[in-house]
Amino acid sequence: MRFHRPAPITSRPRVSVVIPCYRYGHYLPGAVASALDQDMLDVDVLVVDDASPDDSALVARELAARDPRVDVLVHEQNAGHIQTYNDGLAKASGDYVVLLSADDLLPPNSLTRAVALMEAHPRVGLVYGFARSFTDAPEPVDDVTRSWTVWQGHDWLSRSARAGRCFLSSPEAVMRREALFETDLYDPRLPHSGDFDMWLRTAARWDVGRVNGPIQAHYRVHDANMHLTTYAGWLTDLEARRLTFDILFDERAPGDPRVAALRPTAKRALAREALRRARHVARDEAAMDVADDYVRFALETWPSITGSSAWHATRVSLAGGNHRRAGTVRRQASRVRDHLVWRRERRWGV
Repeated sequence: MRFHRPAPITSRPRVSVVIPCYRYGHYLPGAVASALDQDMLDVDVLVVDDASPDDSALVARELAARDPRVDVLVHEQNAGHIQTYNDGLAKASGDYVVLLSADDLLPPNSLTRAVALMEAHPRVGLVYGFARSFTDAPEPVDDVTRSWTVWQGHDWLSRSARAGRCFLSSPEAVMRREALFETDLYDPRLPHSGDFDMWLRTAARWDVGRVNGPIQAHYRVHDANMHLTTYAGWLTDLEARRLTFDILFDERAPGDPRVAALRPTAKRALAREALRRARHVARDEAAMDVADDYVRFALETWPSITGSSAWHATRVSLAGGNHRRAGTVRRQASRVRDHLVWRRERRWGV
């Protein structure tokens, strides 16, 4: 990992922004406008409407009629979000590519900041930053970049394996087009973790960069978010991450011993997280079946977890009895740990 002083763009690169849309026509004007609000870049936007039953396609066509930088692709039949992503990305022709959900927003010049890093570091295939969630309106953005971080791909991959998860939300990600097409786009086997798979595959071949300081994307939280509806549940998320890591180790980089060596690290991290979540839900007697599911997941993922202190603590929590005070202390320690992790990732991205 190396820190670098930010440098301005000296050329005028082209960035293709793909905006998949399904029944989000009311969000489209904001998303498109935010993507185009970038200095020192030539930005083109492609809205891909997945046969929305509302007026989303009409809204997209009206936006395209008003601005030649905007184009529209409309599916005649609903194809699902993975195919929608891939249909749009396959048409991207810019030097850099962004996938922006129709309900999310990009701050002014966020793409400029990310592209500046990649222009200065040709081996960087993926750049991200801090994505701030919002509900009604995003907060104002301080656009001062404090520094750039550049990791060798394997270093970033190793950190992701140790955490057992992804460090990106998605709208803050900017990819070099060559890196994007080396990944073969989104994998339909991973409807819940396709983004994570994309970042892992990229890090296996390219370096990874981060813009430190400003908010690089606004992630909208609402009742229709896919992660809160179709794929709700932490256990589902854990299972998807396990499958994503398995595909990485078995298919993405099977000939790279450095990547293969990360398998036990990732499995151990996932098992430990499952036990933490089992201890959390065990506070509610009505959720004991869910706690047992987490324990089973941990055992399947990393059988050696039974020799750990985390396993003992989980068995104590599930047994109940006279361990309430100890459980309270563990919960307080867990909250402190989670807050420190959040602060570190907010500042440095890993």
